[in-house]
Amino acid sequence: MNMNMNMKLMMRKAATAGLASSALFSVGSAFANEELFKKSNCMACHAIDQKRLGPSMKEVAAKYNGDGSAVEMLAKKIRAGGGGVWGQMAMPPQLQVTEADAKTLAEYIVTIK
Repeated sequence: MNMNMNMKLMMRKAATAGLASSALFSVGSAFANEELFKKSNCMACHAIDQKRLGPSMKEVAAKYNGDGSAVEMLAKKIRAGGGGVWGQMAMPPQLQVTEADAKTLAEYIVTIK
């Protein structure tokens, strides 16, 4: 095998490895966000695809689909609580959730389909 073909083969292997690691990182990130959702006590009042005390996360994602300010607003609402948007039941503040985790949760929520 000449040097040029050897280089091309090495570049293909590197590109394939890069794509594979990117895919694994993406899956890991989504999994981590779902795990954070479960770990942060969200499941006490919310489910992904059905209404409980609060709206389903699919409903929240649909309501704010395309809203560029949704992540920031939802992150603040996670920590501060809120009410009146989804009915009479108010969401209590979730101060145990850090600002960074609230943002990660909000980013996760708006991606749910």
